[in-house]
Amino acid sequence: MSTTSVYSIRIDSRVRKMIDELDDPTWQDELRAFIERSVRRRRKAQLLARARETHRSLDEGPPAADLIREDRDAR
Repeated sequence: MSTTSVYSIRIDSRVRKMIDELDDPTWQDELRAFIERSVRRRRKAQLLARARETHRSLDEGPPAADLIREDRDAR
């Protein structure tokens, strides 16, 4: 079971009035979905940037062909 949390934001009172006038109960679900997509996209970009930075900082190892040949020779 997933727990939920309330996150409060301030919006222009005119926008809030328009939301109330729409009388559409799905706006909350739409906003929640938008926020979730946005957070996931940004988190993915953050993790990718971190992975790229880690990859750049790694020393280059021996060529794969050498490792395969060494493994075959050891048998």
